[in-house]
Amino acid sequence: MDLENAKRMATDFTAGAMGGTACVFAGQPFDTIKVKMQTFPSMSKNALDCGIKTFKQEGFKGLYAGTIPSLAANIAENSFLFLFYGQCLSLIKTLTGKKHESELTIFHNACAGSGAAFFMSFVLCPAELIKCRLQAQHQTNLISGMAGPKSGVIDVTMQIIRNDGFQGLFRGMTATWAREVPGYFFFFGGYEFSRYMLTPSGGDVRDVVKSPLKMILCGGFAGTCLWTAIFPADVVKSRIQILSSGKGKAPGFLETLILIFRTEGFRVLYRGLGPSIIRCFPANGALFMAYEGTQSLLKNV
Repeated sequence: MDLENAKRMATDFTAGAMGGTACVFAGQPFDTIKVKMQTFPSMSKNALDCGIKTFKQEGFKGLYAGTIPSLAANIAENSFLFLFYGQCLSLIKTLTGKKHESELTIFHNACAGSGAAFFMSFVLCPAELIKCRLQAQHQTNLISGMAGPKSGVIDVTMQIIRNDGFQGLFRGMTATWAREVPGYFFFFGGYEFSRYMLTPSGGDVRDVVKSPLKMILCGGFAGTCLWTAIFPADVVKSRIQILSSGKGKAPGFLETLILIFRTEGFRVLYRGLGPSIIRCFPANGALFMAYEGTQSLLKNV
């Protein structure tokens, strides 16, 4: 590995970690509401009702349930995502015979996003599993009739390992791939497309990062493309990771998808999309501002 590529990998990794941190603090309450609506659709009328009930029953902390594993998940997800994204861009540049990455098309960037998502999923799946279990503890306890204090990150992790072994931490891996690989094609494709559309005629697309408003719009559009494309797979993943707790072998992706469709209908596969779309703009705007800002800062070091 040459020094230049090693520096790029370190820069991409660090910038992704900063972006993931900003994303969590901006969007965690919306993510909590999304998970609860996906997993327990009959317990609330809509996103607002779910948010109010969560606040009344669990307090402000309830809206930020799972923040620690969310930080772990998002820092790991985005640091490795942007690390692999940079490497995939370099590979595509070589394969297409381009001299500079700026010559790559929106489609090339989207394909690099899919490649990065495949590798990143190995890091994301365990952290997402723990986060979802923590976010849904209140409803899970109500259904099971259990009472008492909520479990923490370590308790939930050890419970998963005791019940299902170490491989239990990768429950929902197929669903994670089904969500992430196509999702990040649209995510990075949407980001590059929106940057292109917001660039004035004759201007440089890289100048878009200088405008916070444009960055929020680009990040929000990228997130909207991501979640609209992957939401059914995300619902299936949440069900597999939460409702199959302690039941041995988890149901498969297609099995769970067909069961949801037959028993609850097509619309439930998009239940919770509203808070996800609302969350996209502040969360992904913060992500890309932190990412691009860190990239600029580190490149000048």
